[in-house]
Amino acid sequence: MSDNYRSREERKQAEKAKQEQKKQKSEKPRKKGSFFKKFLITCLLLGIIVLGAGVSTFYAMIKDAPKIDEAKLADPVSTKFYDKDGGFIHEYGVERRTPITYDQIPKVLEDAFLSTEDARFYEHHGIDIKRTAKAIFENLTNGFGSQGGSTITQQVIKNSFLSRDKNLKRKVQEWYLAYKLEQKYSKHEILEMYLNKINLGNYSWGIAAAAKNYYGIEVKDLKNLTLPQAAMLAGLPQLPNAYNPSKPENEKEATKRRNLVLTLMHRQGAITEKEMKEAMQVPVREGVREPAQNPMPYQAFLDAVAKEVEGQLKDVNIGTDGLKIYTTLDPKAQAYAEQLAESGDGFRYPNDQFQTAFVFQDTKTGEVRAIASGRKENKGSFRGNNYAIDLDRQPGSTFKPILAYGPAIEHLKWATSHTVEDKETKYDTGAEISNWDNKYHGIITIRKALEQSYNIPALLTMREVGKPKAKVFAENLGITFANNTVFESYVIGANQVSPIEMSGAYSAFGNNGVYIKPHFVTKVVFPDGKEVNFKPKEKRAMADYTAYIITDMLRSVVKTGTGTNANVSRLDVAGKTGTTNFDKDTIRKYGYPADATNDSWFVGYTPQYTMSVWTGYAKNGQGMYLNKETSRIAQYIFKNMMSKFGTDTSPFEQPSTVYRFGNELGVTGGEKVVLPKEKPDTPTGVNAQYDTASNTISLKWSYTASEEMKDVSFDVAYSLDGGSKTTLTNTKSTSITLGNVKAGGRYTFFITATANGKVSDEAKITVTVTTGSKPEEKPSPPDNGDGTNQSTPPNTGTPPSTGTETGTPPGSSNPGEAKPPAQSPLGIP
Repeated sequence: MSDNYRSREERKQAEKAKQEQKKQKSEKPRKKGSFFKKFLITCLLLGIIVLGAGVSTFYAMIKDAPKIDEAKLADPVSTKFYDKDGGFIHEYGVERRTPITYDQIPKVLEDAFLSTEDARFYEHHGIDIKRTAKAIFENLTNGFGSQGGSTITQQVIKNSFLSRDKNLKRKVQEWYLAYKLEQKYSKHEILEMYLNKINLGNYSWGIAAAAKNYYGIEVKDLKNLTLPQAAMLAGLPQLPNAYNPSKPENEKEATKRRNLVLTLMHRQGAITEKEMKEAMQVPVREGVREPAQNPMPYQAFLDAVAKEVEGQLKDVNIGTDGLKIYTTLDPKAQAYAEQLAESGDGFRYPNDQFQTAFVFQDTKTGEVRAIASGRKENKGSFRGNNYAIDLDRQPGSTFKPILAYGPAIEHLKWATSHTVEDKETKYDTGAEISNWDNKYHGIITIRKALEQSYNIPALLTMREVGKPKAKVFAENLGITFANNTVFESYVIGANQVSPIEMSGAYSAFGNNGVYIKPHFVTKVVFPDGKEVNFKPKEKRAMADYTAYIITDMLRSVVKTGTGTNANVSRLDVAGKTGTTNFDKDTIRKYGYPADATNDSWFVGYTPQYTMSVWTGYAKNGQGMYLNKETSRIAQYIFKNMMSKFGTDTSPFEQPSTVYRFGNELGVTGGEKVVLPKEKPDTPTGVNAQYDTASNTISLKWSYTASEEMKDVSFDVAYSLDGGSKTTLTNTKSTSITLGNVKAGGRYTFFITATANGKVSDEAKITVTVTTGSKPEEKPSPPDNGDGTNQSTPPNTGTPPSTGTETGTPPGSSNPGEAKPPAQSPLGIP
C-alpha cells in the first residue's frame, strides 16, 4: 500500500475527497449565453405556434367568404315591393341612378373623394396597412367597430358582398376580398364602381345622380363642378341625410363637413391654401336645388320592411340586389293611417308639434297592415325616423295586464271577482305610490281596479304572483327589459317600450293566448327564384283562460271605465288606457300644470285587428304637454281606425276552461267566483224604546260589515205623523236618542248603511205615543250615543207619559197589530 492511514475513518474520508476531485474534473464549464439561446428558441416556437394558429383562424374566417360576383359589381338591380295581395307598390334602387365611366369623372371630384376616403388609394393593394394599424389600435382602446379604416376598395366589397355587421370575421373577409378585387380590376375600374354605387342622400345613388339632384348638373357637364361643390359631394357618404345641403336645417353641419374635406384636400396637396380658403367662403347652399321629391309611397311602412329584411338576411342590399319583397301592407289602411296622423278625422290636434305613432295589425296572424310614424316635421320617412318601431316611451297603465293581472290569472287562477285592498302602500324601495285620483278605495275587485286604472291594486297583484313569474309572462309577449331587470314601478309602466311591442303583446290576449311577433314581410324572392319565408313561429304565451279573462276585463275598460272614448258599439272591443306624468323638476322648469301628462296610450283589439297608439311630444318645451282633453286623442285615433276597417263583428269566443257567474268570470278548477255586493247589507235588529221619565225615544240596530264594505256609516231620518222625511244624522254609531217627542205623535224611523259610495236598502220602524199629555215642546236634537247632538227635528207636542206602538217591519201580514207597551223590542228582518 502506498498510502498509510491512521484509521479506517481516515481512509474513507480520503477516498471521498478523490471522488469529489474526479467529479469536478469530469464536469464541463457552462457556455456563456445558453439561457438566452433557450429563450430565443422558446419564443421562436411560440411564434410559430401563434402564427400557425393565426393562419388557421384566418382561413377559417375566409372559407365561407362570398365569391366576387361580377353581376353584383356591375350596375345594381332594383328591388320591388308588393302589398298583402301581391299588388305592386314601388320599385326601389335605380330610379335616380346614372352610371358613368372613369373618363367622365372630373379631376377635382376624384381628388375630393380620395383625399377624404382613401388618400393612398393608388399606392396600396386593397388594404392600407398604415391606416388599418391605426384603426386596430383605436378598436383595441375604444372597442371593436369604433374605427373602420376602410379603403375605397374595401368599401366596394362591403357595399357589394358583405353585411353591415361590425365584427372581426366580416372585417377579415373584407380585407381578403379587397385584395382579390385589386388583383382582378384596375384602380380606375374600382373607383368607377365606388362612385357609381355610393349613397349620397337626397335619393341619389352614384355621383352622377347626386350632381344632378343637388346642383342640376347633367353627366355631360360634370366637368363644370366647382371645388366647393365637389368637396360637398365628397363629404356626404359618411352621413348622407345629416349633411344633405338641400335641407336648410343641415346648413351648419354641412358647412363643417365640406370645410373638413377642403382641409384634407389641401393637406394632401390637391389644392392650394388660397383655393381652400376661397372655397370655404362660398355658402354651402349656394347653387343647391330644392330637395328631390321621392315618389316612394308609404315611406314609414317600407322603412320598417327594409329594416326587417336586412335584419334577417344579413348579406343583402335591398337597393341593389333585385329582390321581390312581399309585404303585409293594406294600402287603403296605410293611406288612411297617414291622413289620420297628419290632420285627424273628427278631432283636431292641438298644434304641429303634437306627435303620434301607431301600429295596426291583424290579431290572428301578426301581420302589420298599417303604421303611422310621427307628424309634420317628425313624419316618418324611408331610412329616417320611425316612431312606430323605434320609439322608446313609458307605456303607463297599459302595462298592468302584462305585469300584474295576466300573470295572476295565469299562475294563481284568480277570478275577476278576486279582491285586493286598495290602501296606503309603498314600493319596495320606500318610494310612494298613489292612485290617479289620490284616493284609496278599500276592498276592490281586480275587474274594477283595472277598469278604473288604479295603481295600488296592480302593484299588490304583482307582489302576489311575484316579479320572476311576472317578468317571464311579459317576455313571452315579446317585451324586453333593460339590464334584464324588472322593478316594481314597471307594473304601472315605468319602463320603455315601442308601439309595435305593445301591439304584439296585446294581440296575444286577442289570439287565445298565442303570441305571433308583429311583422311587415311575408316572403322575399331572389332573382334566381329562391324564396325566404318570413312568417314568424307561433308561441303559446299563456293559457286560453288567461287570454279570455283579461279580454273580458278589458271590455269593461272601454264600456264603463277609462277607455269609453275608444269603444265601437258594433265591435267586440277590449283595450286599456295609459298615461305618464312629468317629474317635479320638469314641471317646474317648463311651467307645466301639476296634472300635465307626458305620454298617452291606448292599446286595444278586436277578434280581427289589434292597435297600439302613442301620443305625446318628441321633446319637452313650452306648452308641450298633454291635458285631460288631448290625452283622449289616442282613443279617438283607435276608434277611427277600428270603425273604418273593422268588419268582423263576431265576439271573442269563451273557452271551456272559463265559466261565467253573473258578470264575473272564473277559471275551471281555480278560484271560485264570488259575486261582489252591489250595495251594503241592510241594518238589522232595529229596536225602539220610549222612556217616560226623559220623554225620549232610543233607537238601536245591529250591523256586521263585510270584507268589501268595511268603512260603513249610517244615515238616520224620521217622519212625524206620515209627513215628509227629516234627516236626523249621519253616524258610525249603531244607536241614537231623540228627545222631547210629541205626545200622541207617530214616529217612523228610516236607517240606511253607506259604504264605498253605495247605499243599502232602508230599515224602518214606527213608534206611536198614545197616552199622556203635556204642553207642546220643541224636541231636543238626537243624541248619537256618544254625548253629541246631530240635528234638530221639527216642534213636537206634549210627550206621552206611558205606552208605545210600533209599525210592522217589511213582510208583516198584520200592519196594524198592537204591541206590548213600554220596553218591547221591535225587529226588522
